[in-house]
Amino acid sequence: MDENALPLRDLHLPEAIGWWPLAPGWWALIAIVAAFAAWFAWREYRLWRFNAPRRHALRELARHERDYLEHRNPVVLGKQVSELLRRGMLAYAPRAEVAGLTGEAWLAWLDEGLPVPYFHTEGGKSLLQLPYRDPDGDVSDVDVGALLSAVRMRLGEPLRGAA
Repeated sequence: MDENALPLRDLHLPEAIGWWPLAPGWWALIAIVAAFAAWFAWREYRLWRFNAPRRHALRELARHERDYLEHRNPVVLGKQVSELLRRGMLAYAPRAEVAGLTGEAWLAWLDEGLPVPYFHTEGGKSLLQLPYRDPDGDVSDVDVGALLSAVRMRLGEPLRGAA
């Protein structure tokens, strides 16, 4: 028999194994990744909601700063900032702990958890007397920039034990 006359064909390799349908291990991996992504999204959403009062307070502080640049009255700014700071802290701390604090106790509470005691400096201490001063009197001894930076720092830092 002649070799060239044999009806032989070339070797045919089987088709490559397809990805679909997926093996059970892949489904388990997809489920684990989806669960982790859902948990992470839920956690970030809760953190975003928790920080909503802080974001709002910082926007209000920026608005009060812009208003101050127009009217240049530190007494009005002191009243606005004092109220904003009190409302901002009540959003995170228990009312019984914060609402009754005044004077040096209020400043000490505001300084807790901050890297530097901003409210025991001259800028922060002006928060105690500035809202009660005569708006038409001499207020040149008030460091408005230091007061605003102290309030911004307190509103921007989370309270200890919160979050």
